[in-house]
Amino acid sequence: MNGQPLSRVLVMAVALMLGGCAVGPDFQAPQAQLPSQWRERDTDSTPSVPIEQPVSIEWWESFGDPMLTALITEATNANLDIRIAYEHLMQSRAALGMVEAGALPAVGASAGYTLGKNSQNGLSDPSGRQGKSSFNLWQTGVDARWELDLWGRVRRQVEIADARVQIANEDWHAVQTAVMAETARDYLQLRATRELLTITEDNLHIARDVQRLTLARQQQGVATTLQVASAAAQVAALEARVAPLQHRQSQLRNALALLLGRSPQALDAQLDSARRDWPALPGMATGLPSDLVERRPDIRRAEAALHAATAGIGVAKANFLPRITLTGDAGFQAKQLDDLDGWNAHRFSIGPAISLPIFQGGRLKANLALSRLQERQAGLQFQKTVLQAWHDVDDAIDGYSAEQQRGQALQVAVEESERALAAARRQYQAGVIDMLDVLTTQRIALDNQAALAGSRAAAAIARVDLYRALGGGWHDEGADAALTGSVSAASGVGNIAQRTLRSSQ
Repeated sequence: MNGQPLSRVLVMAVALMLGGCAVGPDFQAPQAQLPSQWRERDTDSTPSVPIEQPVSIEWWESFGDPMLTALITEATNANLDIRIAYEHLMQSRAALGMVEAGALPAVGASAGYTLGKNSQNGLSDPSGRQGKSSFNLWQTGVDARWELDLWGRVRRQVEIADARVQIANEDWHAVQTAVMAETARDYLQLRATRELLTITEDNLHIARDVQRLTLARQQQGVATTLQVASAAAQVAALEARVAPLQHRQSQLRNALALLLGRSPQALDAQLDSARRDWPALPGMATGLPSDLVERRPDIRRAEAALHAATAGIGVAKANFLPRITLTGDAGFQAKQLDDLDGWNAHRFSIGPAISLPIFQGGRLKANLALSRLQERQAGLQFQKTVLQAWHDVDDAIDGYSAEQQRGQALQVAVEESERALAAARRQYQAGVIDMLDVLTTQRIALDNQAALAGSRAAAAIARVDLYRALGGGWHDEGADAALTGSVSAASGVGNIAQRTLRSSQ
């Protein structure tokens, strides 16, 4: 066979492979059942209203806190969970490359030397020595093997591997979103804890002043033993609150250090300079419900999992059909090394091979049934994920609105209780009211101040939770570029084959 007929065979094989149908259902993106708009809330009493504008990717900027921005930026670059998820993504891409290689010919080269001797009593000795003496055998060659993917089995496997890359990609996005949200939550809780510690220490100073004043009044015969004991009990109760708050503050600092991949206490000096006020937050863009499908990593992951399950049906169906493989082997073989480069020493073999499953004991049918059931499960999982996302956003919007309203009421309560405490101290010094009245007023003021500090942090954290529920925050420009390169490389193989086919015609 000369070169021209051989090239025609190869070109026709490529044409068959490209024109062959891929068995099994083609994936169709599922339709997410979501409302046309978010449920309306009472916005008259809510200072920061959710609005239907595109969700900001860098949502943490809306807090206007440079420290928070710096922490999240460092966390996205240094967090070990994000890096682990990225390495898993890289592994899935490497696996995709291995599967894609199955669509291309496998070519190998070999060279070898053998010293052997055949039996004198056995079958014919191909060396011509009738087994009386040993012989040398020198050989070199190139072999090739190519499965013609007529039924799309390999293409469906590539489709599955590509979907698994997308799954790993969305897992990476989900970890990014979780780390950003957790960094913001820990930071905001740290600020609230530090504020509560300051409030407790300020009230402790007031309680000690009241205690000193009560002791002085007792020496003057004005205050009773009960009043002195009550003042001392108030001081001790406030002192008991300080150590747990300091411990909580240390825990949150270390939690942030862990998120940033740092050692314990590595951020203490940096976090001491964090801002202490709670500025009014601007309106929050929530986007449209339909945007969740593009933003939420878990929804995108569920869709990719459904894609992989759908392609798995095609692989299961293709296993029922024959596999055709082109094999070729060419090289040189000689008993003397000097004869190895002569034309008389050349050899070759080429031809197709076909294999067809005849009896598998029901394994192929069971595998197809399993693939269909897995697709049904993946479809249900997608529906559940979308519904869960809807609930997450609805609950987060309600929680954010409720916490803001609570904070407004607590702000009034703090202002009034502080006014009442100041008046109570003046009246006590004037001897108008009893010491227990001062302590009761102070306890109410402290409780309101602590509740307001917690409410401010809870409102900010609810805002973080809402951003997380909306799926904002993840970046994947580099990952998407690499994915695009992988897809382009796979498409390039088909383009080359098509150009080869046209040129031969």
